[in-house]
Amino acid sequence: MASLQHLPSIHQTSFLNASNKKPGVVTCSRRGASFLVRAEQTISPRADVTGRRQTLVLGTIGTCFSLLNPISAAFAAESKKAGFMGVQDKKDGYEFLYPFGWQEVSVEGLDKVVKDVIEPLESASVTLIATTKQDIRDLGPPKEIAEALINKVLSPPSEKTKLIDATEREVDGKAYYTLEFVAQAPNYTRHALAAVCIGNGKFYTFTTGANQRRWEKMKDKLHTVVDSFKIFEIQEGAILPPSIN
Repeated sequence: MASLQHLPSIHQTSFLNASNKKPGVVTCSRRGASFLVRAEQTISPRADVTGRRQTLVLGTIGTCFSLLNPISAAFAAESKKAGFMGVQDKKDGYEFLYPFGWQEVSVEGLDKVVKDVIEPLESASVTLIATTKQDIRDLGPPKEIAEALINKVLSPPSEKTKLIDATEREVDGKAYYTLEFVAQAPNYTRHALAAVCIGNGKFYTFTTGANQRRWEKMKDKLHTVVDSFKIFEIQEGAILPPSIN
């Protein structure tokens, strides 16, 4: 079995609350770049000028959200129908669904994070690390990989963890391990689900979860979220994160 000791620590159990937005301002960001679109009405004696101005503003806002979630029309339709939003990252080759109302936030060390701003333990995140392995099964069986991940990667040393289940599934010929575990900290207990797989020369870790007290209410949605995670082939020559063997 390949060693996991060099995997980066990914403590995903708490995130900063999203900052309050000013009325009439939409903040958009992608890959470190951000800009503001101000949606304000302008009083003008010429209705046609006002109409064109409002159309321009709405069009700019639409472009902004298109940049945030560059997902296919089919994937978007599927997510909205089910009450979920979709993320499709064409650069890194993955997609997943998350409950409507969660917001994207930036967390150092994680490729993508979306969360509920009221219940911060309800979140989903993606991490990437390069690898020379071709298949998640090359690293070992599900339970063995699960124990190593939850003890060394998915939770800090201060938390007590318990593996509940570890299974294997196959989607479009690609193997995924799905993990269910509980991480207990001094002031909360998080019930989590994770999906791990290998493709595009990368080790993908996708994690979602909720506070234990809300698990029964959220578990069906979170199972939908973890099962929606899927990777797809990307173009060669992309810049990869630091690698492990």
